[in-house]
Amino acid sequence: MRLFLINTFRFIPDSIYLKLLFYKNVKKFLNLKTPTTFNEKLQWLKLNDRKQEYTKLVDKYEVRNFIKEKIGEKYLIPLLAVWNNASEIDFSKLPNQFVLKCNHDSSSAIICKDKRKINIQETVKKLNRNLKQNAYWYGREWPYKNVKPLIIAEEFLEEEINQPLVDYKVLCFNGKAKFVQVHCGRGTENYTLDFYDLEWNHTTIGQKGINLSKVPLNKPVFLKKMIFLSEILAKDFIHVRVDWYFVKNQLYFGELTFFDGSGFLPFSKTHDDVLLGNLINIQ
Repeated sequence: MRLFLINTFRFIPDSIYLKLLFYKNVKKFLNLKTPTTFNEKLQWLKLNDRKQEYTKLVDKYEVRNFIKEKIGEKYLIPLLAVWNNASEIDFSKLPNQFVLKCNHDSSSAIICKDKRKINIQETVKKLNRNLKQNAYWYGREWPYKNVKPLIIAEEFLEEEINQPLVDYKVLCFNGKAKFVQVHCGRGTENYTLDFYDLEWNHTTIGQKGINLSKVPLNKPVFLKKMIFLSEILAKDFIHVRVDWYFVKNQLYFGELTFFDGSGFLPFSKTHDDVLLGNLINIQ
């Protein structure tokens, strides 16, 4: 379906295409004249907040320079290598554990926990296939349109033995953090998604099809630091989500996201969509 939409509607103007896609995904008509919800305002931002610097900031390789300049290199996941295509990868030179990903999308990550078990041929095939895709065309997230596709290898981060990482995502509006989104157990049957306010009160904001935690996480010892760093990075933006990992007493930057869920998030309640939408000032 995704490829069908991309190929069929490639030449339709962004505003019209987004109205069609919004109705398909959200089951509502998109109001671009007076947007009120979070999802609507993200579509508005796609069309009206087009700073050229965003292209480098969504690039998982180029954004490293921004992070290094703003808060320091210590928050970057160590980079192992970068290539123009997967055929250049010399797997013999990689450590036993690593992560491979394209710099221009959000779905190409290949996590290797044991190099002896990796299917090199399939890995190369998948990465080269993803290199040919342009993340702009489906959701019309224009910053991705001109990202030069690359493959990067990063060190593998693991919080506990055989336990998936916890994702911390700080939602910032006009440079100020307002909520922390927490993903636990991603990729498992115990996957949960929760929103906490800045005092670490567990809110009822949620998304369809994903459970809230029955027992809230303890307040992270690094919460204030994570919020402080996120606000430095978010200073000049109307809205951005700043992603983090915390491993072995160290915060690591994940990525910057300007259009969370491409603006098609399936909120459990319309109230939540409006609540977050009220925080985006587009005047």
